Amino acid sequence: MSTPAPGSVMRGAVDLSSLRNRPQPPAAPAAGAPAAPAPAGGASPLVFDVTDASFGEVLELSRTVPVVIDLWAEWCGPCKQLSPVLEKVVIELGGRLVLAKVDVDANPQLAQGFRAQSIPMVLALVAGQPVPLFTGAVPEQQVRDVFAQLLQLAAQHGVTGTVPVDGVTDDVAPEEPPLPPLHAEAFAAIEEGDYARAITAYEKALAENPRDADARAGLGQVRLLDRVQGADLQAARDAAAAEPTGLDAQFLVADLDVVGGHVDDAFGRLLDLFQALSADDRAPVRERLLELFGLVGDDDARVIRARARLASLLF
Repeated sequence: MSTPAPGSVMRGAVDLSSLRNRPQPPAAPAAGAPAAPAPAGGASPLVFDVTDASFGEVLELSRTVPVVIDLWAEWCGPCKQLSPVLEKVVIELGGRLVLAKVDVDANPQLAQGFRAQSIPMVLALVAGQPVPLFTGAVPEQQVRDVFAQLLQLAAQHGVTGTVPVDGVTDDVAPEEPPLPPLHAEAFAAIEEGDYARAITAYEKALAENPRDADARAGLGQVRLLDRVQGADLQAARDAAAAEPTGLDAQFLVADLDVVGGHVDDAFGRLLDLFQALSADDRAPVRERLLELFGLVGDDDARVIRARARLASLLF
């Protein structure tokens, strides 16, 4: 599997420089195992709150085990839908991931450092480097798929530790019903980095049930990952600069920007391309924009702005 590494296409998605060197509270890790901060509400050592002051500890933890960051607020309805899903999936992974919850109202420095334009916003830290994941409340299966990709990416960078979960009782993580066969096939293919097989499985699932929202979300994400697999960001940017109205060249850079968290840049590039083309040539650009809108989330402020500009160009 060839997945963009943290600090390459994802560089610049989050600015942690102002927080990286903050004083850390003293930690007392268990011998031979990474230690997570105190659990949120005492429920699980895998789920904990993080503050502006304790963020340095979380950065260090990310060098041993991937840390998922959940940016939320008490007033945010979608946050309350998504957070239990994140907690459930993290706990089921048995210590291979941990979940750090950031209340953006109580921790403005972290909110600013993570450039939280809308919430819920979920990203990860791998070896101290930020990895954008998604914004908005997404289906549970999409969370599972994204976390599977995150674990692969972490393994490629030597981050394969686990956090002890002795305190987690069986009733915290109830057994999940088996996935539908085509979803299970897609999930297995994603874990193996075989995006083409995952795409085929999701397409079959949608053919059987066009209302399968999890399959539709999974298909969009896997198609995006398949398009950027093995791509070189600088080479892609050079090709796009040399061919300002070339669809393939511009599409690839936009895809890489979305994967890297530069969503506004991706939308701006495609909208500029749409504006530059004749009416007869615009359809593929509009289709790609609509596909990316769906991936980012219809309620995301960046999508709303881009939709407004697209509408102004259409009429």
